[in-house]
Amino acid sequence: MSSHITSSQGLGYEVRSHEVFELNASRFENLTFPQNGDAYSTDVSNAGRRPHQTFRVEMLPAPDDIAERLRVPAGTTAVLRFSHRYVDDVPWSTQATYYPSWLVEESPRLAEPGDVAEGTTRYLASRGIEQVGYFDEIAARMPTPEEARLLEIGAGVPVMLWTRTGYSADRPIRCTVTTFRGDLNRMNYEIGELSARGENA
Repeated sequence: MSSHITSSQGLGYEVRSHEVFELNASRFENLTFPQNGDAYSTDVSNAGRRPHQTFRVEMLPAPDDIAERLRVPAGTTAVLRFSHRYVDDVPWSTQATYYPSWLVEESPRLAEPGDVAEGTTRYLASRGIEQVGYFDEIAARMPTPEEARLLEIGAGVPVMLWTRTGYSADRPIRCTVTTFRGDLNRMNYEIGELSARGENA
């Protein structure tokens, strides 16, 4: 395997020989990048790796912390779209995205089983619901037993939690909690004018 594979488009995903995955979080879901399916599939493929994910879709009361972020009353029904993601058969992350029920009425495919091939952000934009900004939160803790099982985490390895709340011009439209293996993932952001950094930095 090449010791350094990098993507020239999409998320700025980088795969090194020691299997650390680097995610450029500021490019994630950027609709101006060419895509083949959703952002995850596109970027893993661009890095020369093989994406694979399983899906679960269910209606359930929004957990209190999610309801607060979505600005809906606690216990309000939400759609949960849950994916378990792999890179070359290695568990990479789990992703739980909650959509408020008012949004599902306007965008019914969100509640259908299986993948939304073009990605939900593009699907919502096609329905006239454009995500214009997001608020990210990063935290770390030890995994729950279920997280350790899904991500095949050994003893003493923390998980990294990335919570992204997406907004239209007037209100929150979704909250996504991505849980990464702490030993195999790094994140970075690009903010401001970075021409001085150089293309291959």
